Amino acid sequence: MIAPRWRVDCVVGARPNFMKIAPILRAFSADGRFATRLLHTGQHYDAAMSAVFFEALDIPAPDVTLDAGSGGPAEQTGRAMIGLEATLSEQPPDLLVVVGDVNSTLAAALVGAKLGIPIAHVEAGLRSFDRSMPEEINRLVVDRLADLLLTTERAANAHLLAEGAKPEQIAFVGNVMIDSLRFAAPRAVPAAQTLAAHGFAPQAEGFGLLTLHRPATVDDGEKLARLIAALGRIAARIPLFFPVHPRTRAALARLGGLDIDPRRLCLAPPVGYLEMVGLIRDARFVVTDSGGVQEETTALGVPCFTFRDNTERPATIDCGGNRLVGTDPAALEAAIAAFLRDGAAPARLPELWDGAAAPRIAAAIAGFLERRTGPPVGAGPA
Repeated sequence: MIAPRWRVDCVVGARPNFMKIAPILRAFSADGRFATRLLHTGQHYDAAMSAVFFEALDIPAPDVTLDAGSGGPAEQTGRAMIGLEATLSEQPPDLLVVVGDVNSTLAAALVGAKLGIPIAHVEAGLRSFDRSMPEEINRLVVDRLADLLLTTERAANAHLLAEGAKPEQIAFVGNVMIDSLRFAAPRAVPAAQTLAAHGFAPQAEGFGLLTLHRPATVDDGEKLARLIAALGRIAARIPLFFPVHPRTRAALARLGGLDIDPRRLCLAPPVGYLEMVGLIRDARFVVTDSGGVQEETTALGVPCFTFRDNTERPATIDCGGNRLVGTDPAALEAAIAAFLRDGAAPARLPELWDGAAAPRIAAAIAGFLERRTGPPVGAGPA
């Protein structure tokens, strides 16, 4: 058996990271040239937000688990940096792989850059052009620090080039989230089973699915109250199922009593990944402020209404699968009413959202490391 040539450390911390790293780890293993170490910062530490994803996506247990925990962005990022610095200083890898745009991604990129470790950023170049979003700041900083920029759509390449990245730093590899989606789809829990487990039973009319968690959506009590009132009116037309993020649950609690009919608008705890895939697949439509859900609905061909003024994933709109409705609840109501009346036009799948992004990522990283380290000792001419 040939010994691996390179040691690569992969950093995860929050729910969106897990779906991206799982197929990458499998691709590294299949390639044979990589020894990998999985570092979990502990940004999401409860079972509903972390452990269930490792099981559902067949991710090996982390080699190192830190304790970033909850708290404000600076506190969380700082704790992750302290733990990562100690770990990476003791055993520096040949490359550090970071994914997405969460605080753990930023923490790892900052530590890696200060320690002189090359960094590869999976999902580079996405831009909402809204710096009020914490994720946008993370994206900008991580892409500036990364040595290899792995992109999910061609618009991301253009953003990176406009910001001064060199063409040779960029590789368009496609969307690795779709790799995980295809891996999970055969084992997805049917929506009817999940709905029944929460005492919710839509009939022939079907149901709509909600996922809302961003600070801009839920932290302002007055705005959230207007949104919930609008969702109640939408639910009178078609039942809505709402797995509520812990942040959103706390915001709703601050509002006090909600004037909703639980038979039409079901507020449920967070669900696992296999349950969420089944819910998205079987829903008539999805309302979200999540970037990842915009991608998953697009890949599954389910109409998506994004309750935001911008999106860093324009490919989902360009292909016809996603509609950006803004943050006016009345506009959301109007969009859903039009959809229920007229339906939606067929959408197409964005380029390289084919379930084979992870092998392309492994190949791009191998090429990058080959250029840095040269061919293996004893290798003949190409």
